[in-house]
Amino acid sequence: MSEVLLVIVILAVVAVAGLLVFAATRPSIFRVERAVSIDATPERIFAFLSDFHNWPTWSPWEKMDPALARTYSGAGSGPGAVYAWSGNKKVGAGQMEIVEASPPTRIAIKLDFVRPFEAHNRVDFTLIPEGRATRVVWAMHGPSPYIAKVIGVVMNMDRMVGKDFETGLANLKAAAERPAVTHS
Repeated sequence: MSEVLLVIVILAVVAVAGLLVFAATRPSIFRVERAVSIDATPERIFAFLSDFHNWPTWSPWEKMDPALARTYSGAGSGPGAVYAWSGNKKVGAGQMEIVEASPPTRIAIKLDFVRPFEAHNRVDFTLIPEGRATRVVWAMHGPSPYIAKVIGVVMNMDRMVGKDFETGLANLKAAAERPAVTHS
């Protein structure tokens, strides 16, 4: 019996060592990107993205915690606009700051997570006119530390975060394609 147990322990150690070695070969940076075509002008879509007060309209994470605490600071929109949040375990806590904006085609955001884990990434929105529509590309990229590489062997970040991006882009599409409300 002890020989069988010893073989099992050795196989488990070899499997864990193999996983750790494989994780070390993974890329040191990650990138998640999704895109959608929206039947709206870049200017209309840009307004949803450049003002964090508009994010509850379309952001997939806003709906994951009805009690989400939000704080807005800095500029009202565009570069210098800051949005901090703290919520349940699904949304965690962190802060975003718009660091670059080229209306109506590009927005760059510095994204800092505090919990459930610390991470510092960059988010880019690119708006490309396509006739009467606009192609919106949402990308997030940043460093992939060793522990993230290990976790990435088991959990596919592109699939996980990409699914949220797809939901957010569908929400953004619905909001931007809705007729604008005019007040008489």
